[in-house]
Amino acid sequence: MQDMDAVYRQHFRMVYQYLMSLTHQPDVAEELAQETFCQAVSSIHRYDGSCKITTWLCAIAKNQYLSYLRKHPLHEDLTDTEAELPHTPSAEQEALSSAVKMELLQCLHQFQEPYREVIYLRVFGNLSFREIGQIMGQSENWARVMFYRGKERLRKELNKHEK
Repeated sequence: MQDMDAVYRQHFRMVYQYLMSLTHQPDVAEELAQETFCQAVSSIHRYDGSCKITTWLCAIAKNQYLSYLRKHPLHEDLTDTEAELPHTPSAEQEALSSAVKMELLQCLHQFQEPYREVIYLRVFGNLSFREIGQIMGQSENWARVMFYRGKERLRKELNKHEK
């Protein structure tokens, strides 16, 4: 196992971006990322190496986020926040105009779980289907199916808005 300081330096940005995809609030994502690494340090003895360190950290981050939601229920809609999108856009995302991005995020914000989280993890967290499955306690194939179904639903919703 690597030194935790090295793990922090190497993986903080990825954990932060994952939490940004969930919270859309830089200050909350920063706080939860810090708490994620504090929790990782205190439970390092439970990391058995059976998964990637990033998968383990994202699972901790997800639990930190869920704990945060229990303490601070969501009252704001995505359109009411001025949070920026994570700073790792794919080529496909860069091609979209900001108006289309907002429409896309508004539609996605209305999705039920697990579709919304799977899409966030894949698009904004840049995680593999295997990692998404591990984080959500499911199989890689399950993650692929949820992403595909969510993407198709998103496409239908966006087509409705265009008409």
